[in-house]
Amino acid sequence: MTDADRNPIKDPEDWKTGDEPMTGAQHSYLSTLAQEAGEDVPEKLTKREASARIEQLQERTGRGG
Repeated sequence: MTDADRNPIKDPEDWKTGDEPMTGAQHSYLSTLAQEAGEDVPEKLTKREASARIEQLQERTGRGG
């Protein structure tokens, strides 16, 4: 069994809790990425929105995997 089988990655659009406010961990990481990219972080993002913004900023900062 691979790691992907044990912990499949769900599309944020399929998250049942995606409309809830972003988590503290998301906010922290998003703040780090935004600072590196020279951008501001909106305070009121959902988990889904924060995830999408993190992916965008990972690409811009070269931190994406």
